[in-house]
Amino acid sequence: MSKDKNPEAKKKKNREIFGWCMFDFANSSYTTVIISVVYCEIFTRLVVPADMTSDSPYRMGNSLWAWALAASYLFVVATGPIFGAITDYSSKKKLFLFLSYVGCVVATFLLYYVEPGMIWLGMVLVALSNFFFASGENFASSFLPFLGSKEDLGKISGYAWGIGYFGGIGSVALATTLGDYTLDNFQNLKLVGPYTAVFFMVAAIPTFLFLREPHLPLGVSHHVNYFKIGKDRVVQTLKDASHFKDLMIYLVSLFFTMAALAIVISFAFIYGSQEIHIEAEHKQAMFIFIQIFAAVGALAFGVIQDSIGAKKTFNLTLVLWLVTCALIYFVHDLTNFANATLGKTWTVQWVFVFISSLAGMGLGSTQSASRALVGIFSPESKSGEFFGMWGLSGKIAAAAGLFLFGYIQTLVTLRNAFLVVAFFYFLSLLINLFVNEERGVEAANRFQEKT
Repeated sequence: MSKDKNPEAKKKKNREIFGWCMFDFANSSYTTVIISVVYCEIFTRLVVPADMTSDSPYRMGNSLWAWALAASYLFVVATGPIFGAITDYSSKKKLFLFLSYVGCVVATFLLYYVEPGMIWLGMVLVALSNFFFASGENFASSFLPFLGSKEDLGKISGYAWGIGYFGGIGSVALATTLGDYTLDNFQNLKLVGPYTAVFFMVAAIPTFLFLREPHLPLGVSHHVNYFKIGKDRVVQTLKDASHFKDLMIYLVSLFFTMAALAIVISFAFIYGSQEIHIEAEHKQAMFIFIQIFAAVGALAFGVIQDSIGAKKTFNLTLVLWLVTCALIYFVHDLTNFANATLGKTWTVQWVFVFISSLAGMGLGSTQSASRALVGIFSPESKSGEFFGMWGLSGKIAAAAGLFLFGYIQTLVTLRNAFLVVAFFYFLSLLINLFVNEERGVEAANRFQEKT
């Protein structure tokens, strides 16, 4: 019987991992289409009126876009750790994941009703949809420690990130049929909200069919005040911080990485349009390169992580980002040098598109490595809280980074404002040198053995 039981258990576990990975596939439609590629330009160029008398006509739209996203991340900060503790204590991870999914789908669909000049409605719906999206990331990630052994978490996380980027490709393929970013074409462009919402809704169905609720020995009656319990458990977690020293140091390091990533994700295509003057053909190639290399980065670095360790892998991704930032900042000089040296006639737009491939690899690998590192530092009984703290660090960072970036780019050019991204990655690398991975894993194991 044991021969029959083990294959069946493995089959169920693989099906559950597939269901979990499909949520990354589904929600990538939101972050790719709405935040990174399509709606970011619709909002900054068309919903917010451009000031064509200025040398930076979209400056106000850029700032309002950054601040709407920052506000949503602050709301996640206020709720993430408490919700994480509640889902641990009540064994309702799947319910909270479902509610965040429905909220994001509905708010994204409602973007259809935002017309040019409806700045406040656009900001509210963007902030609301991004709040549900970011909360769902936290809820989904808290399932990771239950999907395999700590040694396999890097590969599992990498699979999900890799599959997720292919979801981004599929959803943007629909969005690119909507036409040019012009006021005359706005009635077609506003369909991007419903298109993205329906894609997310349908693609996430396997998650709720196959992903099982982890049942921990922490259940309580339905008459308990979960918010009070959640608050008390988070407070206790913070009191126990001395037992998880390396996790705490890592979350500080991660703060600066997530601040930089939030800016990159929200402004990469805006930067390309406004500073490099990329056109439709460049955007299409850039998007495809980013998605493919992000998938490759997530998968490859997931395997590397299981070979050399999560900390070294994470640091390696930060070095990749620093190189990428330097290449982007000096892209004009790099183009001139390459043409003079190799006798080519490359345009700065196509060189920028090529460099974006490195950025794509950084996106996939850094996010996958960061999630797995939190997973191996987390006792199973506190996974919801610790991933809530992961979300707390990441969302505070995103809010701070976007607020700061939105302000800086009102003072200097968009190109110079992007220097803050490289500065954040450097700080993250410096702080992460003080993390001891082996000590962090031992601390998590000792805590779990006591519970």
